[in-house]
Amino acid sequence: MMDKIFLTGMQFYAYHGVFEAENQIGQIFIVDVELDVDLKKAGETDELEHTVNYGLVYEDIKAEMSIQSKLLEHVAERIAKILFSHYNQIMAVKVKITKMNPPIPGVYDGVGVEIHRTR
Repeated sequence: MMDKIFLTGMQFYAYHGVFEAENQIGQIFIVDVELDVDLKKAGETDELEHTVNYGLVYEDIKAEMSIQSKLLEHVAERIAKILFSHYNQIMAVKVKITKMNPPIPGVYDGVGVEIHRTR
């Protein structure tokens, strides 16, 4: 079983969606990320170099969220790819993106996607 690093409830104001209004007005998105990483060495040494820096992960996610896209699936895939490319320690990643106010009828807390990727 792999150890995990998680960043949950990250909020970004972004412009993702297939409708023109979504791309002009924007809205809040919530991103949750879970990273499978071997944390044993970091736990033994207490050294940042033996783990994945959460602050840098956040900045990578923030950068990807700022790139306008039609589909949340595309944004999630980009986030997974950038994290794999920047952090060799990550063996698997789960990315969940929730659109808080989609332009569809109904009552809900949000709609979104969740992807799981492994190396």
